[in-house]
Amino acid sequence: MRIDRLLGIVIYLLNRDIVNANTLAEKFEVSSRTIQRDIEALCLAGIPIVSLHGTNGGYGIMDGFKLDKQMVTAEDYQFIKTALAGLCTAYSNKKLDETFEKIMSSSKFSLENSSNIKFDLSISREGTDMDDHLKIIEQAINDKHILKYEYTNAYGDRTRRKVEPIGMVYRWYAWYMLAYCLEKDDYRLFKVLRMRNLEDSENIFSRKHDDFETLLKKQEQLNSYNYIKVKIQGKQEVRVSVEEYFPNGNIIDLESGDFLLEFTVPEYEKGWKGLLFTYGNAIKIIEPDDLKREFVTKAQEIIDSY
Repeated sequence: MRIDRLLGIVIYLLNRDIVNANTLAEKFEVSSRTIQRDIEALCLAGIPIVSLHGTNGGYGIMDGFKLDKQMVTAEDYQFIKTALAGLCTAYSNKKLDETFEKIMSSSKFSLENSSNIKFDLSISREGTDMDDHLKIIEQAINDKHILKYEYTNAYGDRTRRKVEPIGMVYRWYAWYMLAYCLEKDDYRLFKVLRMRNLEDSENIFSRKHDDFETLLKKQEQLNSYNYIKVKIQGKQEVRVSVEEYFPNGNIIDLESGDFLLEFTVPEYEKGWKGLLFTYGNAIKIIEPDDLKREFVTKAQEIIDSY
């Protein structure tokens, strides 16, 4: 409905500085022309929207404007509660627990039917000293303190690091810390599970950094992983499992009942290789040849060790 879209545009603009018409059109799944008509309607309704021209132009709402009416519905509260409850399973934080309790008690909607959707991210807290590490990192971020630790990268290289932590992100089934590395004089993403002997140096940051979101986007664009394309042939009995672990792969059915799977992965990450090993002779690597030779060598090493 148009009224829902108009309200959505107002709330979206309130949470941002300037947004161009194409972004709004993509967000609300309409044309740019429709967005222009919606903006005109909002202006006629008294919403103080400003329009800026140029490369960085777009629409925004004048500072000081606020929506005074209660805009959060029972369904909105359920989504908020579900998201917070999921975050609580992934991250042990007293303030987060207090926030969840506030949401639970801040509205008449809180006692209505509970959500039938749950997020259990407790696997993210598994591993050596994970909760303790997350607490140390969070405190260092708040205090702007330099962290020191021993780090092992995906290639197995072990180094001592001194970094200025910017923020934490949970992705690829693990916690990562974005930080400015003093040794490398650059920003890096560090996997928390690979840290050892983590400690707060209590030394203050050496410089001022951009906000976390901006730096994270830049880091994603500069991702230096070497990716390879892998093709495997698998038996029908492992197809569902393979689809689960390689959801972005391209599957081709064969007349024999087997299937071909093509996927792209970071070359030196060991996780996906370990998964392929668990399938034994239920899968066969077709390409690349280097990967086939690596698996043959590893298999022989395992045989020799027994």
